[in-house]
Amino acid sequence: MARRKDQIRLGAFLYFTGHHVAAWRHPQAAEGIELEDYVQLARLAEDAKFDMVFLADGVAVRLRNAAAASRKAHSGVTPFEPLTLLSALSAVTRRIGLVGTASTSFSDPFNLARQFASLDRLSGGRAGWNLVTSTDPEAALNFSHTDAIDHGDRYDRAVEFHEVVRGLWNSFEDDAFLRDRASGLYFDPAKVHLLNHEGRHFRVRGPLNVPRSPQGHPVVIQAGASEAGKDLAARSAEAIFAAQVTLEDAVAFYADVKGRLARYGRAPEDVKIMPGIFPVVGRTRDEAQEKFEELQSLIQPEVGLGLISDLTGVDLSSYPLDGPVPTDLPETNGGKSRQALVLDLARREDLTIRQLYLKVAGARGHWQVVGTPTDIADVLQERFEAYGADGFNIMAPLKPSGLVDFISLVVPELRRRGLFRSEYAGQTLREHLGLKFPGHPHARQRVAAE
Repeated sequence: MARRKDQIRLGAFLYFTGHHVAAWRHPQAAEGIELEDYVQLARLAEDAKFDMVFLADGVAVRLRNAAAASRKAHSGVTPFEPLTLLSALSAVTRRIGLVGTASTSFSDPFNLARQFASLDRLSGGRAGWNLVTSTDPEAALNFSHTDAIDHGDRYDRAVEFHEVVRGLWNSFEDDAFLRDRASGLYFDPAKVHLLNHEGRHFRVRGPLNVPRSPQGHPVVIQAGASEAGKDLAARSAEAIFAAQVTLEDAVAFYADVKGRLARYGRAPEDVKIMPGIFPVVGRTRDEAQEKFEELQSLIQPEVGLGLISDLTGVDLSSYPLDGPVPTDLPETNGGKSRQALVLDLARREDLTIRQLYLKVAGARGHWQVVGTPTDIADVLQERFEAYGADGFNIMAPLKPSGLVDFISLVVPELRRRGLFRSEYAGQTLREHLGLKFPGHPHARQRVAAE
């Protein structure tokens, strides 16, 4: 197979404590709850020429596992709502992409389209929307539901939601605003378009009251890996945050999703696949292992058990910690792909419940690598060149040192191999990722007619 001519894309997945479930207990962990903490991380990533910073989100405090809830920072409590925080970061950064999560299950398309369009304009075309459906039954209780929305209904709503948002982002053509003082014409009425959407879930007239941004519209990112999730990604996503652990699974997922694009009139280069990776980096392997084991030693059993219960969607508190992971667990209505990933890992490696939570406490089911800068660069290069990824979402174990370690130790090695940029080539997130500018559909039709 010929060596790829493109380069690795990198995102910094920011979590205020660090991604390890016990990171907040580490003596070197920063509190991470002030704007200045996020400014520091965003500027570190921008100075290193990362494509984007990324913020996940949830809309509930997870209290189901009472013994674990008060002992972990990964409980759904976060210092800021993502769009508010990213708007602040847009004022103190210049080039790095700003990606935030917003759920189609508990949002309204018009409001969401307006918020992300505003962030895109504030940042000069650097915004991205991580489109998710919400699996958390506790979140459902905050939005007039009695339980989590059925998996199939969530994705049906998400498909229509995305259609509405994309339509609203195309309300005005790029050159619609004339602002002609002499004629008194502010915008060309022929270049504003009503949506007039009527579907199963939404009725939205439009137009959106925000013009298009320098990158056309925010980059759409998606993370589902179930059949419905992969189909939604092939239909709507421009980047995908994946979670495959093995090279074999990553290559299969990459081929599967890229192979679905043609049915929606899309090309393989229209979507970038960026799995999460939890890297623990040391100058020697012993140093890296010591860093990892120190974090592992801080995991409380209640927290580990609660984590596995959250990931599988099943309360495992009645099972012995040092007994096998049950094989007859019911299929969750929540995150089906994450449940399958975690249970497949337990079966493949014959893990007890305790061993399983120790295995996933860092990355919560994502890819985890402990080693030297050369070790980390080797596996990133292998997965990239095998077409298992177009880039990676870096999940720093500990804040801020985990991101500092990756930037200072691994990034130079990737550059030495010609795998990562030394300078930005463009201004927008779309340009960083190597994605096409989305021409306005009505403008394309007019050109075709002419």
